[in-house]
Amino acid sequence: MLAAVLAQAGAAPPKIAITETAAFDAASVPAFTGDYADVYAHLQKQRAADLAQLQRWVRQPSISAQDKGIDAMAELLRGDLQKLGFRDTALVPTSGHPGVYGYYDAGAEHTLVVYMMYDVQPIEPTGWKVDAFDGALVDDPKLGKVLMARGATNQKGPQRAFLNALDAVIQVRGKPPVNLIVLAEGEEELGSPHYPEVVAKYEAQLRKADGVFFPMNTQDRDGEASMFLGVKGILYLELEAKGNAKTGGPQKSEVHGSLAAKLDSPSWRLVQALATLTTPDGEIAVPGYRDAIRAPNVEEQRLFNGLVAKRAGDTQKQLDAFAAARWKNGRNDRDASAAELFDTTLNIDGLVAGYTGEGVKTILPHRAVAKVDSRLVPDQTPDEAVALIRKQLDAKGFDDIEIRKLSGYPPAQTSVEAPLTRAAIGTYRKHGFTPPVAPRIGGSAPYYVFTQTLGLPMIAGGLGHGSGAHAPNEYMVIEPLKGSKIAGLVQTEQFYVDLLYSLADALKQPKQ
Repeated sequence: MLAAVLAQAGAAPPKIAITETAAFDAASVPAFTGDYADVYAHLQKQRAADLAQLQRWVRQPSISAQDKGIDAMAELLRGDLQKLGFRDTALVPTSGHPGVYGYYDAGAEHTLVVYMMYDVQPIEPTGWKVDAFDGALVDDPKLGKVLMARGATNQKGPQRAFLNALDAVIQVRGKPPVNLIVLAEGEEELGSPHYPEVVAKYEAQLRKADGVFFPMNTQDRDGEASMFLGVKGILYLELEAKGNAKTGGPQKSEVHGSLAAKLDSPSWRLVQALATLTTPDGEIAVPGYRDAIRAPNVEEQRLFNGLVAKRAGDTQKQLDAFAAARWKNGRNDRDASAAELFDTTLNIDGLVAGYTGEGVKTILPHRAVAKVDSRLVPDQTPDEAVALIRKQLDAKGFDDIEIRKLSGYPPAQTSVEAPLTRAAIGTYRKHGFTPPVAPRIGGSAPYYVFTQTLGLPMIAGGLGHGSGAHAPNEYMVIEPLKGSKIAGLVQTEQFYVDLLYSLADALKQPKQ
């Protein structure tokens, strides 16, 4: 139990005990030695056409939250898989947006699953330098030529780059070194509520696979590459206060603001209810919320030690990237990094009540809503977290606050000793990178359907740099400046070629 190693006094931040002194070093993994010069040359020749494929993908809107372009993007992906030679493809109906399935039979002994997401975030009303769906190439004086569009880095750009690499392998060598199953979803940005339905439809076939891969850009602005082996889980809630017979306030519609003299306010009630969930300085105040969390194991601690050693000295760079002055409540860099990997969160994503437009409109709203997320670590579960929040609100007299669970799933992780992990590290090393390896990241993705439901190892990786996911001016570097360590599109695709063959070699090893 992490509770045994967390020392929390009042509002003090929790202390996560790291007792191991040894550190994992990716340099201990031999570099991959495969050479596919004929495929690399083909990619160089196809550079313009491959860039056009990325632009084609980002020009197709696929905003899951607004159901904008979703069906068209799903069909686009399915069509691309068919053109690549996936003879068995399907749009997979779910209770929400459709999944996309494709199977490439290479006649191989082993099978790799490729996880993809084809949905993107909504577009911000201001801040974009170009139209978010133009797929424009923009000259960045510090980076080079970038593709600026929604989905450029999250995740359409790297995913289509992987398919470009796969196409080159097929065109030059006739077939990939493994059978491939692409299993894509259109609801990742919604918390993947229906992706388990897609997995369930193909569960028997998926259980025969050997591992799972997720293509993504992993280089930062300085060109340094990194790896992670897992993700946090997530719980996403809506909390609502509204006028009712018990707590008062208008019940049918907003009323004149002057009536606050004699009517209760659902808005204030929601704010007061939310305030019971944390201390005044933002630390979680829900009793027992961390009790289920297990302490970092030996492997995780060694990965952590290697990670912080690699990051030593770049605290200010990290803070500058967030336009922030310090870590939460004055944590030092090591404690902040430990919290990011091993601690849970409770975060307000948004608050909506009454009038929020320009100018003046004095009203007393009849309802107020907060969107809240919690990032979960082993061994927290979404349902237990919801129950603890409910219990706290009830205990503080807020049993009228409605809780709606919109999504939730547990964390997931693969060992650094897994053959797939070592194959990926070896590929990075072939390309001149010795990446720091994190046991997990602070973000969430539905890896659990593979690692827990199916018992498959899963890794993510790829060269390339992009930023601005969930923000204006999202981009992926296509042509880096001369002398930059950032991979351009062609090198990114060449990395995926190497990785595909390296993973194929790893799949020949016995399952862990």
